[in-house]
Amino acid sequence: MIEQFGYVAAFLLAGIAFLGLILTIARFIRPNRPNEEKLSTYESGEEPIGNANTRFNPRFYVVALLFVLFEVELVFLFPWAVVFSQKSLRAIPAWSNYALWEMFLFVGILSLGLAFAWRRGYLNWEKPVQELKDIESPVPESAYQRYKKN
Repeated sequence: MIEQFGYVAAFLLAGIAFLGLILTIARFIRPNRPNEEKLSTYESGEEPIGNANTRFNPRFYVVALLFVLFEVELVFLFPWAVVFSQKSLRAIPAWSNYALWEMFLFVGILSLGLAFAWRRGYLNWEKPVQELKDIESPVPESAYQRYKKN
C-alpha cells in the first residue's frame, strides 16, 4: 500500500524537476530584449490613462455576476438537453419525468434569482442626467424653432 504512494510521489517529483529543467533551458535560449513599449500595460490595444488604482462603480460587478450566473445556466442546460433527447434513456421508468422536473426546478431557482435582481433594481442602469446650460448666443431663439423636435 505504501509503495503506491511512493510511485505517486516519484511521478510528482519527476514532473516538478522536468518543469524546472524546461523553464531553466527556456530562460537561457529565449531572446530577451525588453523596451518601454513591451513593458507597458495596455487594455484592448488602448494606451493606459491615469492610475490603475481607481474606483469602479459597483454596478459593473453586479452586471458581471449576473452574466456569470446565466452563463452557468446555459452550461448546464445544453448537456441536459442533449441527454434528455436520447431515446435509450427513455426506457428507464420515470427517468424522463424526473429529469424534466429537475430542470424545471433548476430554471425556477434561477428565475427567482433573476426576479430578486430585477426587484432590487440591479438590472436598471442609471443614465447620466444632462444639464442644460443657458448660453449667450448672437443667434435669435426663433431661428432654432424649425429645427427643434416637438
